Amino acid sequence: MRYDLLSILLVDDNQHMRMLLGEILRAVGVKRLHEASDGAQGLQVMKTQAIDIVMTDLSMVPLDGIDFVRLLRKSKETTISMVPVIMITGHSTITRVNEARDAGVNEFLTKPLTARGVIERITLVVDHPRPFVRSATYFGPDRRRHVKSNWAGPFRRASDAPQRNVATQEI
Repeated sequence: MRYDLLSILLVDDNQHMRMLLGEILRAVGVKRLHEASDGAQGLQVMKTQAIDIVMTDLSMVPLDGIDFVRLLRKSKETTISMVPVIMITGHSTITRVNEARDAGVNEFLTKPLTARGVIERITLVVDHPRPFVRSATYFGPDRRRHVKSNWAGPFRRASDAPQRNVATQEI
């Protein structure tokens, strides 16, 4: 991968974490790094810089990572609304992971950070991007990780599955 071609925005209220993440990214060849100390400042950077990937912390004040991602996804500018987002946090409860996923996060990375973890997530959003989905209540990357090739329903939802007759085992 040509890391030197990427423009990455780091959004974290902890300066030491931005420095650590910046060092990891520079070590693999990233040259264009932008930083913001919270979500509001991150939105300002997004309006003035062409950003390829956003890496943001979940817990920040005054605008946390989840609210920041929601605002990105609601942007009328495609270059902002469709930028891949990697959420970084030390709070990896299933509730917070689901909340981040439902806000439109592409990938999730838990602390403590490792160079390997950072590289893996960047590789996923660059080499294996998920298509974006728009519905009445969601806009963001497809939340389904696995595609079942033998799915019979038109929308791949559980309610679309053919109903089985349990007594005769017929479809």
